Amino acid sequence: MVPPIVEARGLTKRFGKVEALAGLDLVADSGQVVALLGPNGAGKTTFVRTIATLVRPDAGSLRVDGIDVVDHPERVRRVIGLAGQYAAVEEAMTGRENLAMVARLFGHDRSTARANAHAVLAQLGLTDAADRLVRTYSGGMRRRLDLGASLVGAPRLLLLDEPTTGLDPRSRIDLWDAIRGLVAHGTDVLLTTQYLDEADQLASQVVIIDHGRVIAEGTPSELKARAGRDVIEVHALRADDLAGLAGALAPLGSEAPWLDPATRRVTVPVVGGRQAINDAVRALDVLGVEVGDIALRRPTLDEVFLTLTGAPIDSPSADDIHEPPAPAVPAGTA
Repeated sequence: MVPPIVEARGLTKRFGKVEALAGLDLVADSGQVVALLGPNGAGKTTFVRTIATLVRPDAGSLRVDGIDVVDHPERVRRVIGLAGQYAAVEEAMTGRENLAMVARLFGHDRSTARANAHAVLAQLGLTDAADRLVRTYSGGMRRRLDLGASLVGAPRLLLLDEPTTGLDPRSRIDLWDAIRGLVAHGTDVLLTTQYLDEADQLASQVVIIDHGRVIAEGTPSELKARAGRDVIEVHALRADDLAGLAGALAPLGSEAPWLDPATRRVTVPVVGGRQAINDAVRALDVLGVEVGDIALRRPTLDEVFLTLTGAPIDSPSADDIHEPPAPAVPAGTA
């Protein structure tokens, strides 16, 4: 029987008076992307650092590919790769030289290092740029090369901490495609992200963490269904009409409407969507305000997250925001 790629039971970690992990339980099976979501400071990064053997838990158990993280950290490092939020590549070297150098640090001989570098460059679509200096790479290409540096040691599990931070939309999509390709070739991926659309696009399993505990998990569709409601969304033609639209829709909602002045949208959660959309059309007709469109849809992960945690994903939590920075220990080394 194949063990889970990650299995945490009752995992706890304190930094002084701050409890970053408070009995966290999580099981992630192989063959998928698992996305960790949570407010800033909810414990996501502490958990990833614990998996990477950069942080030692105070209590509980944690296994990676069946290996105990506390008892055998050196074995765990041989089966993981770790990529942080920002590309850590040497600009004065070519892409091929960067990957070959990292492969040597993993302990490979020169011939194997060159072969692994060549294979990873092809896997990530960087073959044509392999012999260019990295200083000429775009931001998205650098992030892909950084992924490659985590892959030349052929890890079973790749840890990605907010991998698309700072990337433009095109580069984000390219990186998403690269991550999907990794999973198709047998690499398991555990990622943290502040972009809920990223989790929706990539993850087979989404785990929401708050105050150091798992508060919800499932597929994106399961979590959306768990919200137990639909959403009516109205696009106003004029920003001045937002307040009036919200007032007209408020009696129909299970919660107060949400206003987004930037997109001129009013969103209201409702129960009994089909009847609610008919009632909404009648309410807007009585109001006499012309709108761009009105739609009934499933909730987004953003809205599910807000329902479950009571706060937007970029709001601070009270847990590991004071956690000291982890040492720069390269994953994959003993």
